[in-house]
Amino acid sequence: MTLEELRDKAHSLPLKPGVYIMQNAASQVIYVGKAKALRNRVSQYFQADQSRHNEKTRAMVGQVDHFDVIVVQSEFEALVLECALIKRHQPRYNILLKDSKGYPYIRLNTGEEYPTFSLAAKAAEDGARYFGPYGSRGASQGIIDALRQALRLPSCHRKFPRDIGRERPCLNYHTGLCEGYCRPDMDQSQYRRSIEQAVSLLEGRLGEVVDGLTAEMEQAAEALCFERAAQLRDRIRAIQLLSKRQKAVAGSLADTDVVGYHRGAAKSCFVVLHYLEGELAAKDWELLTVPMEEDERSTVTTLTAQYYSGRGSMPRQILLPCDIDDQVELARMLTQAVGRKVEVLTPQRGAKAELVRLANENAAEEVLRATTAEERASKLTEALGALLGLEEPPRRIEAFDISNTGNADIVASMTVHVDGRPRKGDYRHFKLRDMPHADDYASMRQVVQRRFRRQQEGDEKFAPMPDLLLIDGGAGQVRAAMEAMDSLGVRVPAFGMVKDDRHRTRALVDGEGREIGIQHNQALFAMVGRIQEETHRFAIQFHRQQQAGRVKGSALDGIPGVGPVRKRELLRRFKTVKAIREASVAQLSEVVPSVTAQAIADHFRTRAGQSTGKEETQCE
Repeated sequence: MTLEELRDKAHSLPLKPGVYIMQNAASQVIYVGKAKALRNRVSQYFQADQSRHNEKTRAMVGQVDHFDVIVVQSEFEALVLECALIKRHQPRYNILLKDSKGYPYIRLNTGEEYPTFSLAAKAAEDGARYFGPYGSRGASQGIIDALRQALRLPSCHRKFPRDIGRERPCLNYHTGLCEGYCRPDMDQSQYRRSIEQAVSLLEGRLGEVVDGLTAEMEQAAEALCFERAAQLRDRIRAIQLLSKRQKAVAGSLADTDVVGYHRGAAKSCFVVLHYLEGELAAKDWELLTVPMEEDERSTVTTLTAQYYSGRGSMPRQILLPCDIDDQVELARMLTQAVGRKVEVLTPQRGAKAELVRLANENAAEEVLRATTAEERASKLTEALGALLGLEEPPRRIEAFDISNTGNADIVASMTVHVDGRPRKGDYRHFKLRDMPHADDYASMRQVVQRRFRRQQEGDEKFAPMPDLLLIDGGAGQVRAAMEAMDSLGVRVPAFGMVKDDRHRTRALVDGEGREIGIQHNQALFAMVGRIQEETHRFAIQFHRQQQAGRVKGSALDGIPGVGPVRKRELLRRFKTVKAIREASVAQLSEVVPSVTAQAIADHFRTRAGQSTGKEETQCE
């Protein structure tokens, strides 16, 4: 179907809640979504102006060949159905938790002489023992690692009993993380006892394990084996912490789960902190590509529904980082799943809001660690290009600003940012010519025209063509820049950077005065703000240099035959302007031609009334 046909079909849908299923030409499901009113939601995808969508949404719409809808009775039914369809089809353009197909089990291969623990996607009838299901694979692997550490089981790749006595014990034994079962003199029956203790812990029989270890610890202390007693004491503490973590990850006894979410430039992170009896017991998190969903609320709804869907147990309370439209429906779905009330709250203040802040901070930290600077810059330029309706992301951005004091020292700056990062070697500044008075529009027109004329004349310093111009100013400055480019036959997109009352970047604006908001994307907002501030800083710096140079050179300015080179030679010989003024023509002729020496003497006779302080200012 064409875009127009898809749009017509969308306009014919009912204004009822339901689920829509986008499919490509091969009838593969590529996206599933829910809607309060199908006609309104689905028709938004197929509007004529696709620039309003983000890059991922445009890519999805470009692959849609046809779509189906399922009308339901309520928003609650739409939420439940959407979650089930996403889990079944795993659509490419939906935001997906990697473990949404199911929850892993911990497997113990009891048929081996030395049993070991591993993860399994599902329980099988293979003679092994299975425990779970638990939360994500990461959290479940964390339980296995904690079991090994608490019970000092091997975590190396050696095979038992084959490798007993073959090599010296590894570093884990020497650092107290393993009993060293690879030693030939080790009591191998201890391995089986430790495995039995691990099984008891996974089955929830904490008291039985702790009581047994406590008895061993007391016996060791009575026998004056204090080192062994200390090891058993530490093992008991580790097991008690492990038990809390296991219960929280299993979700069976957790009091509160706190959801955190952070959307970065290149990646996003979904975090769940599990609290048991008021203590943080475990953290579950997953990195995701930036979702297609436009707002945080729909993303958090989808991820939370996926995370808890299919679990046989739930915490009593779930705290969310933002208000969501389907909060009541989500709580109802989770309550029905476990047969008891599950609260879903969005705290605004107090201790619970602080827990949400901590979860969001954890999510932001994971994104920061996992995202390279190049990825962040690439995603930001992609986002900027999509927002401005550009065909390609603007890799090279050139920004311009004008600086002046009244009608004097009118200068301009050009900064260059490649992939969002400054390239200072390509910065340029300009002295404005033939400007009798300050005129921002004429100044911008001149500097942009000079920049592209230099490129057309073959100046290698201006050879790279920009993908985007950002002008410090409003629509008038943008039109001036576009007029300058038109006069040279150059076509580069140009937008103005407008500020608010506090002189902070507020939005971008085109030549017709249409503003494009950037504050909804904090990373992009910050990048444009940095470009504007850097361009302004560079302009002010050059402007101050020009003012300083004008003051320093004023005593020798305007003398026929005295340029920068002769100024330096005179100052090198006479040290100060005062000494130059007091020198005879003969003395001056030792440094400069006699005609120039006479011109210098005549110049200072006409400036006899100048102040001494000004005369002593050195020229540069």
